[in-house]
Amino acid sequence: MRTPYVPHVFGEEVERKLRSRMGWLSAAVASSIPWPKKDVWIRYAEDDFILRGTENGQQPTAPAVTVPGTSQQIEEGLAKVYRLTSVLGWFLNGYVDVVETIQGSHPMGFGTQMRQAYSEVGQFGDRGFDCNHMPIIESENVRIALAFWREGQRLTRVHDSYAFLSYFKVIESQYQQGADRADWFARHVDLMTGEAGARVAQLRADGVDVGRHLYDSGRNAVAHASFGGAIVDPDIPADRRRIAADLVLMRELARHYIASELKVPTAWELYRTRNRIEPWEPLIDEGALAALKAGGTPEGEFGLDGLAVALNLWPDSPMPGLSRLIMKVDAVHEGAARVLLFNDRMTMVFAFVIDFLKGQIHTQLDNSGLLQNDEHRPIEEDVREFYTVFHRVIGNAVVELRIEGREPVDCEVVIPVNILPRNPEEAVAEAVEAFRRANAQEPE
Repeated sequence: MRTPYVPHVFGEEVERKLRSRMGWLSAAVASSIPWPKKDVWIRYAEDDFILRGTENGQQPTAPAVTVPGTSQQIEEGLAKVYRLTSVLGWFLNGYVDVVETIQGSHPMGFGTQMRQAYSEVGQFGDRGFDCNHMPIIESENVRIALAFWREGQRLTRVHDSYAFLSYFKVIESQYQQGADRADWFARHVDLMTGEAGARVAQLRADGVDVGRHLYDSGRNAVAHASFGGAIVDPDIPADRRRIAADLVLMRELARHYIASELKVPTAWELYRTRNRIEPWEPLIDEGALAALKAGGTPEGEFGLDGLAVALNLWPDSPMPGLSRLIMKVDAVHEGAARVLLFNDRMTMVFAFVIDFLKGQIHTQLDNSGLLQNDEHRPIEEDVREFYTVFHRVIGNAVVELRIEGREPVDCEVVIPVNILPRNPEEAVAEAVEAFRRANAQEPE
């Protein structure tokens, strides 16, 4: 499943985007994922989505998603929003669901008194929202499974019976034959752990066929209400307790199906498994790449020396002096390579270790710094840019390395040891002031 880079834009550029055309569709959402305080524009699956922040003005506003759309494009635009909310909720381990829509020539927001169901909106910071590398959903069966998952997540703790039915439909929607679905249940109920596993054990102890129970006493009893037939009676406490007890099992089976059968990753799963350096692999000699991935140490150059690289701190653009750094491979050993990035005047160096075995890049602040040579010495902008990177990385900012024509490569977050992170702006200002004093004291 494709998980491409998803550009995130914050600030004034978002406002310019919203002013760039006439015709917008906005959808207020109920959400359980942390929502941005300020607007953020993402480019996902070749479409533009603007997640409307909850603190854009003096008065708080409801979370919403805005897309380009005229009055003739409402259905098309709303379908895009639904698809986005399905995958966004799954990816960030919650739900996002549309509750109201409005279309107009200008993008419109929603007050906090809109109609909404159960919602528990936490918040990211002004520029902290991140759904980068969210998977692209290209198969209809995956799309519908995520749509039912979204419904189940939204209804959990609101209406147990309908939440159960939505989770069941995640799996039911994938099979034409009931026997195939029943076979899947039979093969996977024993994989359940935690509360779901405890519910399986309890049902088994009572002599219950778990798969048949989920279908007859769960799905059918919720979906049908024929007189004299098996139903989940809202007035019978035992029925309500039973469906609530089964809900945790049905939810976990649905989650397991999407993750293991449909292979839709969450943000956490991608964090653990994504090969960060994949965009650069076509630039590397095939034999050397194979050796490095196997933990070997190839000899000679293998394709990275001399490449022009831009360094930026996500989600910002590169600072002027970091927009074209030249890469030099400094050392290679057992599946890892240390590379150095120099500016054109050789007054700044940034060091990174590429771990080909794990598909990760690590920032080496200890081996990065300001330089001077026979021709050039650091200038104030060098100091400002270097220490901006240094102190923001200490504060867990993400470094991105960009080679033209390739997706950006993100580096692992630095976890400081025995360092108390400082306010980056204050630390940079102090470094610049120290540089000015040192230069003022030098004899001409």
